[in-house]
Amino acid sequence: MFLAFQLSDIVIVPFSYLLRFLYQLVNNYGLALILFTVLVKVILIPLTAKGKKSSMQMSRMTPYVQALRKKYENDPQKQNEAIQALYKEEGVSGGCGCLWSFIPLLILIPLYTIVREPITYILGESKEVTNQIIEAIKAAAPEGTFTAGNSYYDQMTAAALIPQYKDALAGLNLSAQTLGGVKFDFLGIDLARIPDFNIFAWKAFTWANIGAFLLPVLSAGSQMFTSWLSQKMNNSVITNDKGLQDTETAKNSDAAQTGKYMLYMMPIMTLIFGFSMPAAISVYWFIQGIVSTVIDVILTKIYRKSYDEEDHARRLKALQEEAEEAEKERVRAERRAANPDGITENTSKKKMQQKAQKEKEAAKAAAAREYAIRKGEYVEEDEPSAPKTLSGIPDRPFCKGRAYDPNRYSVNHTEE
Repeated sequence: MFLAFQLSDIVIVPFSYLLRFLYQLVNNYGLALILFTVLVKVILIPLTAKGKKSSMQMSRMTPYVQALRKKYENDPQKQNEAIQALYKEEGVSGGCGCLWSFIPLLILIPLYTIVREPITYILGESKEVTNQIIEAIKAAAPEGTFTAGNSYYDQMTAAALIPQYKDALAGLNLSAQTLGGVKFDFLGIDLARIPDFNIFAWKAFTWANIGAFLLPVLSAGSQMFTSWLSQKMNNSVITNDKGLQDTETAKNSDAAQTGKYMLYMMPIMTLIFGFSMPAAISVYWFIQGIVSTVIDVILTKIYRKSYDEEDHARRLKALQEEAEEAEKERVRAERRAANPDGITENTSKKKMQQKAQKEKEAAKAAAAREYAIRKGEYVEEDEPSAPKTLSGIPDRPFCKGRAYDPNRYSVNHTEE
């Protein structure tokens, strides 16, 4: 517990000074909260960038991961080893890389405490004095001013009422800054108030009621749009071997299945919390969603440059291969047109070599004969007579065997 408190203080203390400075600068809680949210997101850009890079690398590997899963679908251990080897070869962090996406979230959660405890972190009062202020205002304010059974947001309610109940706080020796309270009015909306979801229970359809109602809706909408756009941009780097976006693979990826769940669950949770917390929390989440979208688009453009170059090279290679295949098909079509019956010579490699050798020898002999004729030295030779065969049958020279001797039994025959 002590360790957790110390770790949360590492985040809360410096950022509480930032929010206090911004409030003193603009003297309006809503505007200070917007500036605070933007600056926090900017400060966390290095961590956000690492998370974005990791998620895009994981998306890029989706086609290869799915191919390995299909190849080793009957051997989970081999499948996992192959996937880890792929991640290691490509320099991808694998599942551990997702931690970079959660680190900003772990930092933003403690900041929520700063937003809901303005007396402590904006006015700078101690926990003890803060509790005394709340108890004094509760005793002086009408019943129903504070939410019954829920003291989680008492600081926001009390911070807005401090100027109204100065007399009740006279014995606490508060500073002039604290007695001025916190100005939660922003564009005519009381940010310390919890929006009412039941519009039929409103006493009047005023901008204060309508604006407070719209803040949780806008907050949920920004969460949904941010999630949708982030998934779409991550899926844009999933391409096939031709450098074209592979929408089918992207649709069936693990990230897509998880994204479908997050796309609806997070906005629904944001909407529910928005109508059970002060409107300031919805402003905090809404601005976070808008800034996150802008940062996500910028980081995607930066990290996509290398992927776009790879895809461009793949497209050029695919076009070249298509052109070569088209040329081969054109040649094949010409051959089919020249020989529609499909009759071809025996073109085995050995016979073609023999044929080429005979043609070469015939050409050399013809050239030699032509040269001899021009010099007048050519003498036409008689046709060579066919050799006499042992069997007496020219077509079957060895039909009586290699050892046949027609004079074997003659008188003059002598054995060696």
